[in-house]
Amino acid sequence: MVVVVTTITIYVTYTFKVTEWRVQIRRQMNDQDTDANQKAIDSLLNFETVKYFSAERREAARYDVAMARYEKAALMTSYSLAFLNFGQAFLITLGLILVMIMAAIGVRQGLLTVGDFVMVNAYMIQITMPLNFLGTVYREIRQALVDMGEMFDLLEQPAEVVDRESAQPLAVKGGRVTMEDVTFAYDAARPILKGVSLAVEPGQTLAIVGPSGSGKSTIGRLLFRFYDVTGGAMRIDGQDLRDVTQSSLRSSIGIVPQDTVLFNDSIGYNIGYGREGANQAEIEEAARGASIHGFIESLPDQYAAKVGERGLKLSGGEKQRVAIAPTLLKNPPLLILDEATSALDSRTESEIQATLERISERRTTIIIAHRLSTVVNANQIIVLEAGRVAEKGTHVQLLRKNGLYADMWARQQSEAEEDAIPAA
Repeated sequence: MVVVVTTITIYVTYTFKVTEWRVQIRRQMNDQDTDANQKAIDSLLNFETVKYFSAERREAARYDVAMARYEKAALMTSYSLAFLNFGQAFLITLGLILVMIMAAIGVRQGLLTVGDFVMVNAYMIQITMPLNFLGTVYREIRQALVDMGEMFDLLEQPAEVVDRESAQPLAVKGGRVTMEDVTFAYDAARPILKGVSLAVEPGQTLAIVGPSGSGKSTIGRLLFRFYDVTGGAMRIDGQDLRDVTQSSLRSSIGIVPQDTVLFNDSIGYNIGYGREGANQAEIEEAARGASIHGFIESLPDQYAAKVGERGLKLSGGEKQRVAIAPTLLKNPPLLILDEATSALDSRTESEIQATLERISERRTTIIIAHRLSTVVNANQIIVLEAGRVAEKGTHVQLLRKNGLYADMWARQQSEAEEDAIPAA
């Protein structure tokens, strides 16, 4: 009995200790596998950059190094598994041999019969078989938990923005948007907005301009509640955005983003993404509104044409026009235009600008722009500088102030005139 208990104790302790050691090795192997996959995906998605700098061999070498690390970790995982299996088999066999030797000595001394010897052998086999099963199950469970570790870590991450238990759907009556002494920082040590206050009346257009890094695009992200304000409040028709559900808020706001990333699917799918269940006629009408229908009709596959990874088969202007169409299809009461025409030529820009002005007539619209020529007709222009409202007024009023806006306007007009002068 002492030999059996000792064998089981040593076996269980050995299995637990070695399995925990293998967990660390398995985790390293998963990390190396993730690193190699990330390098491969980055190289493929950014293949144009790789070719610009003739870096094919460099990327291949980076991938080879990552795969070599993964190979080393995978071999260590296999070696450790062999060590675990060998140790388990050795301990069980050693215990069985000791018990059989003791039983054989007993038979020789006449203390046990041959039947007792067979019985002891049968008992030992019945004891060791569950031990083998226990070791295998424990090892597989621990390995599976390690393989799913990143998913568990992701699930344990707290959400930055959550709906309150008392949150109600947003009710857009007129579309009045206000910011009341709003402060915000992605990092507490680096504040972005420093007490910004503004108001957009229903059906009017507000333009937000300013130097890069002044906080223009951050206001758009806060309106969508990608983040909550650090201080102050943002309201739509008097409703604090923190008191409404995120889904109802985002369904009421349409945005044409500055950075356009499309799904690797057809043009029709990307346009139809603006509203679930939209039919072909509605998709084509939205494409006409974005001045992209004619281009699509000229393609061999028309609306079934693939746009490629992140829209790589389209030019910058075509991508941006495709990005405008889903917003037209969504037909929201509130509209945000974040550099909506920045990648377009002058002719196409004027066409889309006319379309955007037409669809903005009955909507509350916020234009985030760097190019001031796109905001001259706005009902109010806010000039941000270093996270604060530096100036506000109409285009004419701000020019008369001869301040930051007037200086930005003069610089852009000068650059436009230089671009218009033909080279000698």
